[in-house]
Amino acid sequence: MILYPNQHFEKVEQISNQFLKENKIKALILDVDNTLIDYKRNLAPSVIQWAKVLKEQGIKLYILSNTNHKEKVEEVAQKLEIPYRNLAKKPFKSGFLKVQKQLQEKPENIGVVGDQIFTDVIGGNRCNMYTILVEPINPKDFWYTAWKRPLENKIKQRYKRKTKEK
Repeated sequence: MILYPNQHFEKVEQISNQFLKENKIKALILDVDNTLIDYKRNLAPSVIQWAKVLKEQGIKLYILSNTNHKEKVEEVAQKLEIPYRNLAKKPFKSGFLKVQKQLQEKPENIGVVGDQIFTDVIGGNRCNMYTILVEPINPKDFWYTAWKRPLENKIKQRYKRKTKEK
């Protein structure tokens, strides 16, 4: 189902190199807001370390964000030493496909990591990429995200029930 991720983790730091290898993922497209940084733009040292380790192990990382605040995304990308693209218009395919071209990987070898079903999961699934949903870092959201959370939570509950049944 297009609304369901391939995998779910509490936070990005739980995505290990072993997990990525087992699923043939060679690159990750990462969301920023509430995935890598919180509402106040804090980037945890554990996220910086996680990104460093994955890069050392040959995993390509790329930030794809819907935000129009280029400086915010650029700051995170600089700290993680990875490329970025803002104004992505997720869940439309164009941003994902542009990043895929830059990563030079097949869609099935790219993981899309984000905290939102209606942008990250749907967009990644539409491009036949491996989608990984993480829980939001902070319950505080921007207004344009907050209104979708109750519906996303219902979808997540169904997803969790379905995965337990398997």
